[in-house]
Amino acid sequence: MTGTKTNSGNFFEDFRFGQILKHATPRTVTDGDVALYTALYGSRFAVQSSDEFAKALGYPRAPLDDMLTFHVVFGKTTPEISLNAIANLGYADCRFLKPVYPGDTLTAVSEVIGLKENSNKETGTVYVRSTGRNQHGDVVLEYCRWVMVRKRDKASPAPEAVVPKLADRVDPKDLALAVPALNAANYDTDLAGSPYRWGDYEVGEKIDHVDGMTLEEAEHQTATRLYQNTAKVHFNLHTESKGRFGKRIVYGGVVISLVRALSYNGLGNAFHLAAINGGRHVAPTFAGDTIYAWSEILEKAEIPGRKDAGALRVRLVGVKNLDCSTLPLKTAAGDYAEGVVLDLDTWLVLPR
Repeated sequence: MTGTKTNSGNFFEDFRFGQILKHATPRTVTDGDVALYTALYGSRFAVQSSDEFAKALGYPRAPLDDMLTFHVVFGKTTPEISLNAIANLGYADCRFLKPVYPGDTLTAVSEVIGLKENSNKETGTVYVRSTGRNQHGDVVLEYCRWVMVRKRDKASPAPEAVVPKLADRVDPKDLALAVPALNAANYDTDLAGSPYRWGDYEVGEKIDHVDGMTLEEAEHQTATRLYQNTAKVHFNLHTESKGRFGKRIVYGGVVISLVRALSYNGLGNAFHLAAINGGRHVAPTFAGDTIYAWSEILEKAEIPGRKDAGALRVRLVGVKNLDCSTLPLKTAAGDYAEGVVLDLDTWLVLPR
């Protein structure tokens, strides 16, 4: 008898508008996860690195890095959404709503909010809104993303196209909900590694984060397994060697985490990633590529009711195999420049 109990994942024609997907497996995050995350990316933001630093500001202890929270929730969603994906295309309306600490247990649920078959009839784009909750049922993270998924049968009829309208940016009133009232007088800029607070940045300012980090094959796969992300394109060389690139693709979230970690050199007090307004993985990244980063300050915003912290709208740009001294982004024709792999529109929170 041939077994039929295995999960082959959803193909494009399996999704329905309004469908609710409840994801396995609950994940209790631990200090071990935090240590491995640090080993993979080298992030140095003081609030996430030191219990004592965090407690002096008003946290009960150091919270998880925001991107570790994102990846754990994202990883929950991959078996139902991304197992047969070709690429994750973009993000919008991503809000970090409550801090997560070692010992918390995270779960995820997604809603299909859009579907559109691609012109080749072989793939389609699936839009989902995913929500991560802790063990108390509190929402810690909510975000939208869209992903290109293979069809099982090219001849299968396409669903009616629905493309959701998503906000251009998260409203500042919805920022810093995951940040307690800060004792700003206790914010030690020497220990944090940067003298620059919210008021020291100007709209239009551009920062070359200088440092680069080379991705290794084992590292990007270890990172993706850490998040229990099962997308085939990251792991299976047997099948991907026959695919369009002939090798495994690095999970795009690895690039986001690297760029975020690299941004410490220049944005060292931007300790909280409060929101992702939008983002695109412009080009694929592979093992052996070296990632650099630069940033542009797009907007400064006061957070209603908060005198202790302010928000910067920051464009984080990731570039491979090219330093960012020339701040590469777009060509004269409006296309992304050679080497640009990530274009991420974020809100970052800094002390005032």
